[in-house]
Amino acid sequence: MAKLDTEKRDDLSKSNFAFPRQRKEPLENATHVRNAVARFNQVEGVSAEEKDEAWKRIQTAAKKFGVELSERSRHELGKR
Repeated sequence: MAKLDTEKRDDLSKSNFAFPRQRKEPLENATHVRNAVARFNQVEGVSAEEKDEAWKRIQTAAKKFGVELSERSRHELGKR
């Protein structure tokens, strides 16, 4: 399990998070990408636009770290 301690998490650029404004769901490696997908619908206080942008960041990170996503859009999350 890839865990970030508080200091390492605080050192991450906002662009390394699925939800950068809230600094939620880091996308530092394959484990974090899978975790971001699993927890995507648990993130509260974000707009539909922020969710769309977060999903794009997750897709990009998934490609970078070789994570295969079965969902084509964020709307498919939790439908299985």
